Amino acid sequence: MADGYARKRRKVATSEMETEVAATPSGNPRGTSNNGVYRPISPPMLRGRGRSRASSPSPSGAESGLGADAGPHVIKQTLTHPPPTQTRTATPKSVRVPRRGEEDDEERKHYMRYLRSPIQLTRISGLEPAKNVDTLALRDIIGHPLLEECWCFNFLFDIEFLLQHFDPDIRTLVKLNIIHGFWKKEDQSRIALLEAASRHDNVALVPAYMPDPFGTHHSKMMILLRRDGFAQVVIHTANMISRDWGNMTQGVWRSPLLPLKEKTDALVPSSSNGQEDEAYPIGSGERFKVDLLRYLRAYGKRLGGLMKHLVEYDFSSIRAAFLGSAPSRQKPDAARPDIQTSFGWKGLKEILSTIPIKQSSKDQGRKANIVVQVSSIATLGANPTWLEHFQSVLSSHSIATSPPTARQPSRPTIFTKPSSLTRPSNATSTFNIIFPTPSEIRASLDGYGSGSSIHTKIQSTAQQKQLEYVHPLFCHWASTTSLPTPAYSSSSATNTGEAHRGLAAPHIKTYIRFSNQSRKTIDWAMLTSANLSKQAWGEVVNKKDEVWIQSWECGVVVWPALFDGEGEAVMVPVFGRDAPMDKDVDQHEDAGMKEDEIVDEEKDPDETEDENEDEVIDPDETEDEIDPDETEDEIDPDEMKDKAGQDIVVQARKKKTKIANVPEAAPKLEPKPVVGKKGKKTVVGFRMPYNLPLTPYALDEVPWCATLTHAEPDRMGRFWPA
Repeated sequence: MADGYARKRRKVATSEMETEVAATPSGNPRGTSNNGVYRPISPPMLRGRGRSRASSPSPSGAESGLGADAGPHVIKQTLTHPPPTQTRTATPKSVRVPRRGEEDDEERKHYMRYLRSPIQLTRISGLEPAKNVDTLALRDIIGHPLLEECWCFNFLFDIEFLLQHFDPDIRTLVKLNIIHGFWKKEDQSRIALLEAASRHDNVALVPAYMPDPFGTHHSKMMILLRRDGFAQVVIHTANMISRDWGNMTQGVWRSPLLPLKEKTDALVPSSSNGQEDEAYPIGSGERFKVDLLRYLRAYGKRLGGLMKHLVEYDFSSIRAAFLGSAPSRQKPDAARPDIQTSFGWKGLKEILSTIPIKQSSKDQGRKANIVVQVSSIATLGANPTWLEHFQSVLSSHSIATSPPTARQPSRPTIFTKPSSLTRPSNATSTFNIIFPTPSEIRASLDGYGSGSSIHTKIQSTAQQKQLEYVHPLFCHWASTTSLPTPAYSSSSATNTGEAHRGLAAPHIKTYIRFSNQSRKTIDWAMLTSANLSKQAWGEVVNKKDEVWIQSWECGVVVWPALFDGEGEAVMVPVFGRDAPMDKDVDQHEDAGMKEDEIVDEEKDPDETEDENEDEVIDPDETEDEIDPDETEDEIDPDEMKDKAGQDIVVQARKKKTKIANVPEAAPKLEPKPVVGKKGKKTVVGFRMPYNLPLTPYALDEVPWCATLTHAEPDRMGRFWPA
């Protein structure tokens, strides 16, 4: 290959224009040696009609000739639209010849654009393929043969298990950096990590700063650097052990493949200086980068090399807000929400305060429903002070604005600066907490074994008082779809869906605001490592005017407006798949809302933040516990392979659906989407990990507690504790 590039040409069908495809091999932009891992790769024939590809390496494994299984399932988050109409080469008389299947502009106004869920679920080894559609195995995430370096942030590690999921040809060449929180010399987990790492020259251990004895390094994130010049950020909920990637429900968010910046682009600074005062809107890729680098900076010099690399990449294709927690004592008055997002609940409030909430006239008077689904509930206190404060944070939002008119610019900003919209509402939302019961743990695929990763405590007097005020909020994990939703009028239909995860015990953590209690549309959704705990989110502001955070956490927040520059988007729950369909769009709900039907939700201008009661921390509380009997079985290599995919455009009209794969566009190109004549222009799916409607606890039901004895046998005939 001359100059390291291979160029291939092909002819498309005679009814289409000729397309030149340039295939770029995996370069080595960061100056490291090839180590003999490069293999000739030829791109497959493109199926696009009249489209040309850039000469940079394709972010999709399927499009780089590696097969659908090798490449990551990249969620393309650039604002695209259905393929524009095109013409053949002009005839001698310069008469325009329409392409086959082309329709006029009036017909195109009936189309809606459907986008895949920004998060995915992990594959469950104990379920059949029909219940694992669009799911991910660990190998789908880190098994690419061009992977050069993996920075892995987590709580629990099995190094051998992790290495087995790299491509076998480069398993000993990938540089694996493990960021952990085991700092005590006598800690058995630290000793085990040191012994395992000593057997591999390509594994390095990076201990995180842990100033508080009851804090944990609970973040679950991977930053992948590739030999072809791309990087990727992966935020998920699974520990790096076989049990978590086998039969437990987990969630994954993956950024698009991030290219290196152009040499003329200004770099986001890697250290605190005057340049960092530039304000980027929350939800933009640039702001994501600023907040991610700030989180990494909290580790100190240990991660200086990683930050130096990340500065070189273009994050503009990301559509999400990064939210981290790091051990700290923050001063709320020192927050700079225009410039950077705070840690913990303060940062969550800053993000949610930029998200406009809209209601149709028929929804006026109905309350939104915020559903918290976690795998651990810590000691929150004998009184509900902290939980009530956290509920007020989750209720924050900005003032809804009307969609732009035709006279407004075609590309209005899709983001809002937090300084101008900071009025929260805490009177218009109901709350539920999804948490499994002992019977659900017994019936799960791993039985009581999965219960070692799911925690709450209900034994002590203080814990019993906490249970009293939390119990009315509890709903089942494995709820049945046949039961009615409580506290909602039977005259209005509720959303019903089967997530196929009732038998896979939950280790995923999601926080979702549904527009109302029918749960047919979503205002925002968050995937995070953070459970319901003060250590993760931070204490209420104390007498010293501080927010005390003890643990490391990270997550992402997404909302509909991120995926449509004109605000004409709706997010809907999807079940058993990532892509929304016609049936997921309720034409009588938010999807058919007109401009004059939009009303602002009630706002509480007098909301204040409760002060910390200086409650005693439970010294036995942990986010996750290590199972000493844990097995380290590998994921079944015969599991269903995941196919690499991109956003889809569904042209839905008169119950006829046409799905077309849209080739990857340059990250900065954001063409105006097709305007829907009826309904929203863009419909974004959100993959649900649990069934709807929700099923509340009965009065005599209690949450699973791993520190109690359970005499009833699980599905394998075992008892707890074993």
